[in-house]
Amino acid sequence: MGISERRVGDVVVLSINGDITMTGGGTLLLAYAIRRVLRQGHKHLVLDLADVRYVESSGLGELVQSKTSALNQGARLKLLHVGRRLANLLALTKLDLVLECFDDERDVVASFGDTGQAVRRDTEVNQS
Repeated sequence: MGISERRVGDVVVLSINGDITMTGGGTLLLAYAIRRVLRQGHKHLVLDLADVRYVESSGLGELVQSKTSALNQGARLKLLHVGRRLANLLALTKLDLVLECFDDERDVVASFGDTGQAVRRDTEVNQS
């Protein structure tokens, strides 16, 4: 799994590529990336899941934990480009009531009350 980071105004977008699973180390990599961004003081985070193929239960748990960590630090975390399989899983578990999901990047950025334009991809973290 790989994670790349870019900014849209003051919104940090983490683009996830690959599976979010415990066995592949995806959950740990995701946890590290989110906590790093929060430690840097960012308050508006988006997880772009367009290139995520599969999320297992530990990955689902990490999404919830990440949302909780963000809230505890006065930040907000939202999901972008949630695939049909994950959307169904979120609905089945009622986590769609907890995790805000968007289909369009402009909409998710606007939901923070901020405007801006994408600057560039700043950081890339990869794990095989």
